[in-house]
Amino acid sequence: MSVADEAQPRRVAAGVVVRWLREPLLQFLLLGAVLFGVFSLTQSERLATAPSKEIRLSLDEITQLAQLYQSQWRRPPTPQELERMVENKVQQEILYREALAMGLDKDDEIVKRRMAQKMQFLAEDVAAAREPTTADLRSWFDQHSARFAQPPRLSFRHLYFSPDRRGAHARADAEHALAKLAGQPVDAKIANSLADPFMFQDYYRDRAPDYLGKEFGPIFALAVAKLPPGAWQGPVESGFGWHLVFVDTVVAGRIPPFEEVESDVRTAWFGEQKALAWEKAYKGMRANYTVLLPAPSGEAAK
Repeated sequence: MSVADEAQPRRVAAGVVVRWLREPLLQFLLLGAVLFGVFSLTQSERLATAPSKEIRLSLDEITQLAQLYQSQWRRPPTPQELERMVENKVQQEILYREALAMGLDKDDEIVKRRMAQKMQFLAEDVAAAREPTTADLRSWFDQHSARFAQPPRLSFRHLYFSPDRRGAHARADAEHALAKLAGQPVDAKIANSLADPFMFQDYYRDRAPDYLGKEFGPIFALAVAKLPPGAWQGPVESGFGWHLVFVDTVVAGRIPPFEEVESDVRTAWFGEQKALAWEKAYKGMRANYTVLLPAPSGEAAK
């Protein structure tokens, strides 16, 4: 075997090593391990004489810092950047401990609100730990199917009669126009010549009453939902004025089958379980406390 032949496997192995060393993930792991070792060594030496002041960061915590950086900047942090992140973490912990030592957390509404929120999250996490089965969700859906009811939807064309242009005659003009449209189809050419321009749409497709209530006002939405399809009708009042309406299609409201809304049922189930878990946890905590309230002013004066 020649010298070149003997050197070939070494070159291949060296190439593999070089490619591995160029991998960002490997660089990240090595970087984290080195910094963690250096940090642990310096911290242990620095704090050996004051164990009560020890701040210990785990490799997982340092790894999380680097992962957070990479998720934000789409690249691993440099050693200097990771070192600054670690120091910021240490600074935060030091300031937190010093603030506690000075009693700065006492009677602070923001701190109280945050701690109370974390307690609620912990209680709710108990409910999230159990994954429901399909049978659980189906049974729950059978009891709460009304929550998932889909409202009726309708499509219609309307003609607008503006009180700003017609004054007190707006409704009467709409009634006269309705007489001319009797028996006419939804796309009758005469229709546009009878009405005023409308700032929004002339035709609304597949709309629910809630949408129409926001667009035209609740009176209009309720009235249009009761109109039978297939003819010009009205006048119907809205927040803008008066309208003639031709409803061409109506889709009745319904309760969808479980299979159609299973993902929504799962979300709602978890929401209810979290609320129940929090209520139960709070009742247990509340039972351990006695609440004393000031007496009414009349009794205090006695």
